[in-house]
Amino acid sequence: MTAPRCIHERPLSVGEVAERSGVTVSALHFYESKGLIQSQRNAGNQRRYRRDVLRRVAIIKVAQRLGVPLADIGTALDSLPSDHLPTAADWQRLSAQWRNDLDARIRQLTRLRDQLTGCIGCGCLSMQDCPLRNPQDTLGQQGTGARLLEVD
Repeated sequence: MTAPRCIHERPLSVGEVAERSGVTVSALHFYESKGLIQSQRNAGNQRRYRRDVLRRVAIIKVAQRLGVPLADIGTALDSLPSDHLPTAADWQRLSAQWRNDLDARIRQLTRLRDQLTGCIGCGCLSMQDCPLRNPQDTLGQQGTGARLLEVD
């Protein structure tokens, strides 16, 4: 018979991780299916998570609130150490990777917000004139037909 583990070393059940992280069990299963977190199975085939999964789930939640795509979150989590908890330095490195994208999205949303105010009520939404859909008729210069425009 093996000695009981210290409570701080004991793996967590999916319910315990859900309760402590504020994430639903189904979200944890989803994160696991996407490779963002990992579990082991016990003798009864139940999922058990190492305690460092709580830090990983916290990083996932923050990144999602920033609008970081799951694929980018996965890439970032892959760069974290697997043998210990992510540190403040690890978080600084991850957040720096996402900062430029977040800044670009903030600029884009600010510009959209500022342009939207001028267009509410005009009703034009003209593909030739509307600054929201086609600034300076740049699409017309590319020829006829449907065009995709993302202004940075």
